[in-house]
Amino acid sequence: MRSVDSSFVPGARHRRSISSFVLGSVHAGLACVVALALMSLAGAVPAGDASIVSASAQQRNDAIQHSDPLNFDPVVRDAYEHFYVLDFDGALSRSGAVLKAHPQEPMAYGYELMFTVFRELYHQDLLDTTYYAHDSFLTSKRNVPVPDATRQRIEWLTNTGTRLADDRIKANASDKNAYFARGYIRGMHAAFITLVDHSYVAAARQGYASRGDSEQVLKIDPEYTDAKMAIGIQKFAVASLPRWVRIVVGVMGLGGNKEQGLALLRDCAAHGVVTAVESRTVLSLFLRHDGRYPEALAVQHGLAVEFPHNYLFRLEEANLTKDEGNGPGAIALYKVVLADAAKPGYYMDPRVQMAWFGLADTQRGQNDIADAAENYLKAAEQPKCSDWLRKRAQLNAGEMFDLLHQRARAVELYQMASSGGGDQSQAEAARRLIKTPYAGK
Repeated sequence: MRSVDSSFVPGARHRRSISSFVLGSVHAGLACVVALALMSLAGAVPAGDASIVSASAQQRNDAIQHSDPLNFDPVVRDAYEHFYVLDFDGALSRSGAVLKAHPQEPMAYGYELMFTVFRELYHQDLLDTTYYAHDSFLTSKRNVPVPDATRQRIEWLTNTGTRLADDRIKANASDKNAYFARGYIRGMHAAFITLVDHSYVAAARQGYASRGDSEQVLKIDPEYTDAKMAIGIQKFAVASLPRWVRIVVGVMGLGGNKEQGLALLRDCAAHGVVTAVESRTVLSLFLRHDGRYPEALAVQHGLAVEFPHNYLFRLEEANLTKDEGNGPGAIALYKVVLADAAKPGYYMDPRVQMAWFGLADTQRGQNDIADAAENYLKAAEQPKCSDWLRKRAQLNAGEMFDLLHQRARAVELYQMASSGGGDQSQAEAARRLIKTPYAGK
């Protein structure tokens, strides 16, 4: 990577800090998008998909030539069948068996890492894309209390998988599967430390290294389609940055082009072995970012129909419909998601607080203040709701009660949202509202 010429920054002595900021911004965004892509849950190993299973032996052999053969292992496919429905424990029990049988395979650590990371993100209410729809999450004061045992497991899987990949690359500089596994693991860990720890500079280093691994894979095997996803994500993300940031990024060798990024993602969506569904999820997210809602909804609806028991896919279709401006349509979709969640066994551990919160937000936008207040409260009352989302819901419910001229109830909720201990990201706003009633919308 080339250094930044001092003429491009306001003072050479600030070069390092600005470079770190730019890289951090780019790769924090990249890591978050990768996280959201991977939350698709159904596409990491599409070898279990009917189209792959029914393919001819020749087609399967062709696919294996351009992917890690371990991706086609029956136990790996079975693990992902459980991952598809958010049965993280079932997925981990099977990936644990894969890891035990293949302790020298870097990709085996990647599977285990993904299941572990996304179980934690799901339990922390971090897989609702409405949280990332705006840049405010980058400056959020949210504290994410990850259990020590989980964090230690994530670090061990990351370090061990990366070391094994390093060893294989040292032994054979043309080992494309080792490069891909290393990039996959680095990207997953970057997503974790971005979303949980807000460690943007560290994530920047890992994200840049992950893209380098993907580019190396394509140099060795141009038909290794999965390696295109990380590059496509970054190209779009960089092109979405403010102009002055893009200038600095361009000088640093990180070019961006939205249409090229989308084209790479569409290629992965059509032909990827381990990134097909993730790429569709990213396409939906990027199209939403650019306000291309009909295209985004078409992609997301296809995922929701294909995986009707994937709570996150169904929720995201409702979120997108809300963002498009179709309030009544979004309300109807949220209510269907909640009705299905009430059916025993329909979803695996649905985090219904996210749907209640999305429904309340939409009703608020439709000026249905009373129902919005009620449903923010329902979100806050869910027993598995994270402290962060609970206090967000309490703050929003308080605002609704202020609009309903129920000041005592509003103040009670603001006091709950600003209470000591746990998450404090809503505290400052809640304290202001205790002093001055909310008068917005």
